[in-house]
Amino acid sequence: MLARRRPASGGTLGRYLLVRFLLIFPTVLILVTLVFFLIRLTGDPITAALGGRLPADQLQERIHEAGYDRPVLVQYFEYIGQVLTGNFGTTLTDNQPVTQVLLTYGAATFELIFYAFIIAFVVGIPLGMLAAAKREKATDAGLRVGAILFYATPVFFSGLLAKLVFSVWLGWFPVSGRASVRTEIALTREGGTGIYLIDAIKSGNPAYVQDVLLHAFLPSMVLGLLTASIFLRLVRTNVIGTHNMPYIDAARSRGVSEYRLVRRHAYKPALIPIVTVIGLQIALLLGGAILTETTFEWQGVGFQLGEYLKARDFVAIQGIVAMIAILVAVTNFVVDVIAAFLDPRVRY
Repeated sequence: MLARRRPASGGTLGRYLLVRFLLIFPTVLILVTLVFFLIRLTGDPITAALGGRLPADQLQERIHEAGYDRPVLVQYFEYIGQVLTGNFGTTLTDNQPVTQVLLTYGAATFELIFYAFIIAFVVGIPLGMLAAAKREKATDAGLRVGAILFYATPVFFSGLLAKLVFSVWLGWFPVSGRASVRTEIALTREGGTGIYLIDAIKSGNPAYVQDVLLHAFLPSMVLGLLTASIFLRLVRTNVIGTHNMPYIDAARSRGVSEYRLVRRHAYKPALIPIVTVIGLQIALLLGGAILTETTFEWQGVGFQLGEYLKARDFVAIQGIVAMIAILVAVTNFVVDVIAAFLDPRVRY
């Protein structure tokens, strides 16, 4: 009998990527649907935002003009149609398109998440390797306990604690904001990307760069350590697992030191799981960014979402959450593509 031919890896990769791409659409649809109906449980957005501030007749007129007196299913299908055309609604409190809100404040959130990712990699991966090299010793136990504490502590609590210690007591870092008033005025006046560090570097003024970094340190550290704790445990687990591989035993039999085994042989295979969970960490960081931005008054999408929550502007909340869902789904797809090229095992 002829042996069954194995399908070409290119076809397998193509099918895998196609399936992952197609999964974006039901994922986003489910998330948008959940947000829509959960918000409608509280009533119509007009009453939630303006109830008690307008006479009853004007309130009913606004509800009728917005179409919120129609059946919920009719509103739902109309909203889905708007989302498909890129229209996520207009905020009730400041009458801005939701897409414009994301464009205006998105750069600040992106900057914060970028800093947090750098801290997560710089802290989590080396400490994970150290914990693996010192496994079952006091160093390993201490790092694991620390990782659990950082992961279990709410971001807003660790943020308030960091502000109290490093800003109020020690005075090392600013209490809040993305930059001092003088720096913000200068960077805004000159125009730019909205990412303050890039704009400060382009200005050529070292004082602006220092000011931006000082303001970014505490919120980035608080948010970054949350993800660093996950990276630490992943790297530790996978480095220890790699130690049982035959090629590691062969290297050890040749007299290679344990430090070199971790540093040169077990390091790269342990990074593959990090890549595969980055997409999930994007969602975690976006959720943490809402609390972090509110705690440090970092003027990003999370901070603005908190303001809309306080104003009960459910149109803005619904639109922002829907756009974040799309962003997370697309990011997960990109991460899946990268992981498929780095590790062929994920294709099967």
